[in-house]
Amino acid sequence: MTAETPVDAVPRPPAAKKMPVERTHHGDTFTDSYEWLREKDNPEVTAHLTAENAYTEAVTRGQEQLRERIFSEIKNRTQETDLSVPARKKGWWYYSRTEEGKQYGIQCRVAAVDTGDLAADWTPPEVVPGRPVEGEQVLLDGNLLAEGKPFFSLGGLAVSEDGSLLAYCEDNAGDERFTLRVKDLESGELLPDEVANVFYGLGFSPDGTRVFYTVVDDSWRPFQVKVHTLGTPVEEDEVLYQEDDVAMWTGFELSANRTQLLISVGSSEYSEYRVLDLTTPGAELTTLISRDERILYEAEPVRLGGVLHYVLTHNREAKNSMVSLVAASEFARPLKDQQWTTVVPHDDAVRVNGAAVTRTHLVLSVRRDTTERVQVLHLEGLGTPAQAAPAEPAFEEALITSNLANAEFDSPIIRLSYTSFLTPPRIYDYVLATGELALRKETEVLGGYRPERYVAERQWAKAADGTLLPLSVLRRADLRQDGSNPALVYAYGSYEVSMDPGFSVARLSLLDRGIVYVVAHVRGGGEMGRTWYEQGKKLNKKNTFTDFVDATDHLVGSGWVDPRRIAAMGGSAGGLLMGAVANLAPEKYRAIVAQVPFVDALTTILDPELPLSALEWEEWGNPITDPEVYRYMKEYTPYENVRAAEYPRIAAVTSFNDTRVLYVEPAKWVAELREKTTGSEPIVLKTEMDGGHGGASGRYARWKDVAWDYAFAADALGATEVQPFTDA
Repeated sequence: MTAETPVDAVPRPPAAKKMPVERTHHGDTFTDSYEWLREKDNPEVTAHLTAENAYTEAVTRGQEQLRERIFSEIKNRTQETDLSVPARKKGWWYYSRTEEGKQYGIQCRVAAVDTGDLAADWTPPEVVPGRPVEGEQVLLDGNLLAEGKPFFSLGGLAVSEDGSLLAYCEDNAGDERFTLRVKDLESGELLPDEVANVFYGLGFSPDGTRVFYTVVDDSWRPFQVKVHTLGTPVEEDEVLYQEDDVAMWTGFELSANRTQLLISVGSSEYSEYRVLDLTTPGAELTTLISRDERILYEAEPVRLGGVLHYVLTHNREAKNSMVSLVAASEFARPLKDQQWTTVVPHDDAVRVNGAAVTRTHLVLSVRRDTTERVQVLHLEGLGTPAQAAPAEPAFEEALITSNLANAEFDSPIIRLSYTSFLTPPRIYDYVLATGELALRKETEVLGGYRPERYVAERQWAKAADGTLLPLSVLRRADLRQDGSNPALVYAYGSYEVSMDPGFSVARLSLLDRGIVYVVAHVRGGGEMGRTWYEQGKKLNKKNTFTDFVDATDHLVGSGWVDPRRIAAMGGSAGGLLMGAVANLAPEKYRAIVAQVPFVDALTTILDPELPLSALEWEEWGNPITDPEVYRYMKEYTPYENVRAAEYPRIAAVTSFNDTRVLYVEPAKWVAELREKTTGSEPIVLKTEMDGGHGGASGRYARWKDVAWDYAFAADALGATEVQPFTDA
């Protein structure tokens, strides 16, 4: 609906029928009128969702031209025919490319050469968009694989060590149930091996005869690591490890030197590693540190002086984590007797996120001053008084994100990704021996993008309890601080996930319309270290919601924003935040966009049979066994706290095949909102019937999804037209 739409032209929303059922826990009974919408195979459910889509289309028809304009802006700024920077593995350079008009990427490689000149041998070949690459071999064309299928997504790619085989996983429904296939890269033919219903992650054994993969249980929890021997029946695949604790997540990776299979079992609070020596036939899994020690850690093997050690990134007496070096033989002793050598000490101001190794160096991922960056240490002298200080690639901007993109074990360089709110993604090669940075690519933004026309700055809002909340505030440089500008506030705030600085072509469409775009780094995320996360989880979860409202109040007081023209947006757990904020302060927002929103959290987490529910206990608490957790969640879970209030314009966007946040949650929430609201603003539900947690597949389909969400918000804010720049 647009501001000009006459009231009598607004269609009537579909009314979900009521079929009350009771849910009783800890002496509390909740009557749920819309739980029947969970019956995914019920024709009445699909009919209702179809009717909701028709209503949404009718209500937002006036935004169609705006959506098309935003989509075109995204498309016209994007280099559609493009290539990634080739990355070397053994005797090949691997890269992906996209072509104009095609939805999906194409995976390719060209042969590498070894001349003995390290600088030359590790300088990627020049690849130019639109120009054929001499000697190119197409490994996988997503466009061909997706033909005739409603959905297409890859869940993993792996190339054997000798470069002769490619394993990949394909999803054609959006439910993250992948099929594993193996391609002979010499003949181009698929092998007869095919494994259905696998999860993310693949890996070849060093000799290329076996493929490791994971399997989920009925609640969509990865619980098994299995191995398929090529040429044998799938029924004979061996279960290498099975995790029966419903609150633990299982995954695996191959060590950097490809000598060990590392199986990780854990939660956000503690973990356990099982390792398998791949160089010794008949070797069995061994445990490094038992979960009973309640240590959260990651492990990577490394040989120093011919002795096997493990680099541990851990939180043992280190809330923000630290790095230690431990000889492999130490793990046979009780923990209290083990000798651990400190490599990176604990620092209250620095969060250590992980470590990777090459043959010569240790590469650290750390977060300081809210931003993520990379540090490098030479393995020579590691853990001794001769250990050198870590080197850190230097960049000019303050609000940046720098990550390790690739670190092949034998490579003399590591590859870094770099971006900021105003700088498009860059790829650098960092020479380990000298610290030299070589810029390999900066993503081109078409249409005359000029970063000096925009400002990205850090502001600090004060929460009700006095905590200072970091905000990233983006705006056009020519906006006036006169309290007249529209704003969109975005946040996530869960699972220690940080909303790091990053460039967005799509976001320019909002900024160019004069919208101040704000990322609120609320508690529950990881921007300010482990304590920041802990202050926004379990019985502190409400801080996430009140932080968002306090951030909004700060913006109003800053003089940049019109209090009558503020929209809010968030997805998944950030969608729960949107639902909570709608109940807390509906009067502060002109519109709310809730993407795949986790708004019926208590119902979901009370049922351990539902997908991923048991894994959520570490984040929210266990309301099944703990009456205090139940009471606390009952006070904020959005669906159960909808009240008689004048709710703003709300769009709930979901996918029918989402396995992480089921469509039923926003469907129930929208029905309840419509029943309780005392206002006249439309509340709509948009369901992608062939999509998953990330929406529809394909880059053009994703751009259309973003354009829809942005148009909904911009229309509500009265910011539909691009304003000319004063410096033009």
